Amino acid sequence: MNYWEALSLGFTSGVVMCLTLGAVFFALIRNSLDFGWTSGLRISLGVIICDAIFIFVALTGTSFIPNFPYFDTLLRVGGAIFLGAMGINTIRKAHIQEPASQPKRRFFQFLKFFGIGFTLNATNPANFIIWVSVSAYVKGVLQYELNERVVYFVACLTAIFLTQVGIAFFAQRIKRFLNDGLITWINRISGMVFVGTGIYLLYRQVEIWIAGH
Repeated sequence: MNYWEALSLGFTSGVVMCLTLGAVFFALIRNSLDFGWTSGLRISLGVIICDAIFIFVALTGTSFIPNFPYFDTLLRVGGAIFLGAMGINTIRKAHIQEPASQPKRRFFQFLKFFGIGFTLNATNPANFIIWVSVSAYVKGVLQYELNERVVYFVACLTAIFLTQVGIAFFAQRIKRFLNDGLITWINRISGMVFVGTGIYLLYRQVEIWIAGH
């Protein structure tokens, strides 16, 4: 068993996946600029937990998951509403915000940012499709055994987490070199990305509805 190959390939794959300019990327940048890099750390934890669930399902199959009627439809519509609301709120509050400092609210702050990462990941059906495709590739094409696939995915998740935390830390470090106007525009662009992603999810759902009639 070639564990080193699985480890290196998984780590490289995780870095590449993480650098796509999607909603999670802009959420990391925006919140790290406003609330510090630890907010990005919490967002990344939510992303990783969601990805781990997707990977578990991809590895074990979906037969044990209840077949809820219209689940995909609810996921797309719910994700579109969430992203749209989050985007509008981000644009509306594009100015710099001071980090929350009340110790009694730390747990709720954790839940807030963790929930953002988890929900951004979970409400995009493409993420699950990607993990299923990757699982099929490493099993069918690379001929990895189960142990090698586990090593691959652990390395992949580790790379995603470290890269996202690095992005968050870098965003906070460069904040001192950015003026208030530029940071406000970064937040506005982030909000537009969220809204655009929500509109795309709705568009895909409308396409499915039209195709079904």
